[in-house]
Amino acid sequence: MDPFIRSDQFHFIKRQAQILINGHSSVNDRNVLQALKGLSSDKTYGQFEELTDEQRALLEPIASVHDKTSAELFLEHIKAFVIPFKTVTQDQIKRLFPKVKKLKVPSLHETDLRELTYLSWEDKGTNRKYIVTERNGKLSGVYGTFTPIHQKGICAICNGLEEVGMFLSETKGAVQGTFTKRGNYICQDADICNQNLVDYTELHDFIDHIQKK
Repeated sequence: MDPFIRSDQFHFIKRQAQILINGHSSVNDRNVLQALKGLSSDKTYGQFEELTDEQRALLEPIASVHDKTSAELFLEHIKAFVIPFKTVTQDQIKRLFPKVKKLKVPSLHETDLRELTYLSWEDKGTNRKYIVTERNGKLSGVYGTFTPIHQKGICAICNGLEEVGMFLSETKGAVQGTFTKRGNYICQDADICNQNLVDYTELHDFIDHIQKK
């Protein structure tokens, strides 16, 4: 069976597993727990437009999650079927940012690409944050200044309450010679943001807003 689970879907399922753990630790009513199991299963299946019998069987054990150990075993099993973020070389990344001189690209050798819905890093020397996304099989990149605010806020990408900063990107305006700055508050830590991201449309909406002309 080929990988069929997106990273954001995997993190959504992980969240459902945590809900079941919390339920089993705080609820004694068997009927309530049964309803919780059914709801988590339905939400997990609902992440996919269609599932083969084999894919559905892979996800079915979500209903059996009751503690940290059972959750870890289930998630480790299905992780083999998560679609990894597209493998990219440093040269490919540099081509996404042709106007940036001396672009510092991070090493991805130890990165688990199955955990990523998007790739991001900061260049402290230039106070810039870079974001690489994949949509319809194509990579695209945006960058902008990033200023931490040293407090928690709602991230425009993952909707999580995390340490955030203001990301501002400059694009050419509708009138020649003019420029428009657009941005929003996003997670300071991209790894945490990817873990929180359970709906990749939020990421695409953010990128569309940044790139809007």
